[in-house]
Amino acid sequence: MSGAQAVSPELRAWIVSQLAAGHSIPALKTSMRDAGWHDDVASAALAELGPLATGAGVAPAPPREMPGPDLSNAPLEIDADGRKVQVLQTLQNPRVIVFGNLLSDDECEGLIAAARERLARSLTVETKTGGEVLNIDRTSDGMFFERGENAIVARLESRLAALLRWPIEFGEGLQILRYSPGAQYRPHYDYFDPVEPGTPVILKRGGQRVATLVMYLQSPEQGGATTFPDVGLEVGPVRGTGVFFSYDRPDPATKTLHGGAPVLAGEKWVATKWLREREFK
Repeated sequence: MSGAQAVSPELRAWIVSQLAAGHSIPALKTSMRDAGWHDDVASAALAELGPLATGAGVAPAPPREMPGPDLSNAPLEIDADGRKVQVLQTLQNPRVIVFGNLLSDDECEGLIAAARERLARSLTVETKTGGEVLNIDRTSDGMFFERGENAIVARLESRLAALLRWPIEFGEGLQILRYSPGAQYRPHYDYFDPVEPGTPVILKRGGQRVATLVMYLQSPEQGGATTFPDVGLEVGPVRGTGVFFSYDRPDPATKTLHGGAPVLAGEKWVATKWLREREFK
């Protein structure tokens, strides 16, 4: 192999997903070269996994574990690490769950106060390079807490791990966002697009995103709903509630296109937690 590069599990997973989507081996090699992979590493990985694309195509992946609450007994509320969280609404396709009583007023205020002094214009992931970039589709201000950075963050992460049955270590840091009047986030997907050349770099930190939880810390006076355009669903930004949705593959077929509608009056504050396949580093 060239330099320190090696065929990692993340790279193998990305190649398999691209073969399953019907992309050719030459196209994958070009994408890997554009992302900075050496030709010999790309060739070795594709030689190892390319045979999966022959014959009847790539074998379907086995069912995977996914984050989410236990709704097998149709509960109206769930005990999540000592807090009674309400199940207000569910949707099967896409998999969407609206939770009530997820955070207390004091927790909402505490997160806002701790985040306020660190706000900056929100960035989005740049999948061509694996970095971050300003995006005209996202006009909020935001910041990230490290996992367990303070008592409120640690308590909330423990609650979410119990509620969604997903390890704390598999979550990205909690992001806090403020939307002023006119601010919005146009419809987008949260998973990392497999065809982008920077995606293998991003996946090294913990694999794909598999779920999102948006929690409302402060309701605006008007506007600011979380929208799912593919299914005509809008979730109002009511303080203390949250909307959870999962996506078992990085594909528009999951119907998880979503956005934050413009705030028309007042300020909307949200906390977002993204969950990964593996430990996020």
